[in-house]
Amino acid sequence: MSIIAGAKKKYWQGTGSVQSESYVCWFCGNLIATAVGYAAIYSANQPFPAAGVVRICQHCDSPTYFDQNGRRFPAAPPGRSVSAVPKDVNDLYEEARRSAGAEAPTAAVLVCRKILMHIAVEKGAQPGQTFMSYVEHLDAKHYIPPDGKHWVDHIRKRSNDANHDVTQSTAQDAVALIELTEMLLRVIYEFPSKVPRPPP
Repeated sequence: MSIIAGAKKKYWQGTGSVQSESYVCWFCGNLIATAVGYAAIYSANQPFPAAGVVRICQHCDSPTYFDQNGRRFPAAPPGRSVSAVPKDVNDLYEEARRSAGAEAPTAAVLVCRKILMHIAVEKGAQPGQTFMSYVEHLDAKHYIPPDGKHWVDHIRKRSNDANHDVTQSTAQDAVALIELTEMLLRVIYEFPSKVPRPPP
């Protein structure tokens, strides 16, 4: 079976037809419904998909394993990519998304905190300040939308809990913070980039 990704052709030997499943690919982010992959069984007499299945993305060739309970490995990262974000900030955002997708929610929460620090410094704050001073800087410079400071305060509180307490962050914590971070990145970077700024 040949799978084409861009200009390159890859061959997954031994693939066959598997039960079609709609899912978001962890690698390319496309919503797909593929019926190409590998089915695993415990014995010849046990019906599919007793031991899980590996499905191959038709866009990027990447494999995703589905266990017998329907869990996916790797899972698709939460949130969506954001355009017009400075590279260092975007790298951190994508790291937070990948961490949450890899079932490392505490790491994702801590990276969200670091993202806000990077945004503040990129927008004129002095390096080496406290995290709260960075939040205040973003608020004072009107990068936080009206009635939106509680978004950032939520990130501050949850990331402080992850940084100082012995409790671990949950997957729900990570998804919520990534969604809030995504919203801030869109407001600060992506939306302004869509319309040319008027000349001074």
